[in-house]
Amino acid sequence: MSLFQTAAAAVNRLVRPLVASPQWGSLVSGWMTVVTYTGRRSGRRFTLPVAYRRDGDEVTIGVEFPDRKNWWRNFTGDGAPLAVRLDGVDQPGHGVARRTDDGRVTVDVRLDRAA
Repeated sequence: MSLFQTAAAAVNRLVRPLVASPQWGSLVSGWMTVVTYTGRRSGRRFTLPVAYRRDGDEVTIGVEFPDRKNWWRNFTGDGAPLAVRLDGVDQPGHGVARRTDDGRVTVDVRLDRAA
């Protein structure tokens, strides 16, 4: 694991409970949340904090420093299921990673309202 990945993991361990807490989560809930997904290769379940934008049933997660991170690669191609915590509830959805010509990466999530 690189120094960047080690530092990111440490920050995630600190921020994840903050975002999920009823007391402090409301301060950042309009732009920060947690996503939970299952790794394609490992089959392990992961939860990490992310910044997001929401428009109805569409959620866009911006991936900062995408070439130094691996999590978003679980959503390449046809994408994969995930859950996004919104308003204190894990909302199921389907995420698809997209890379723009300038190298930016987003994971576009379509929430599953039928669930």
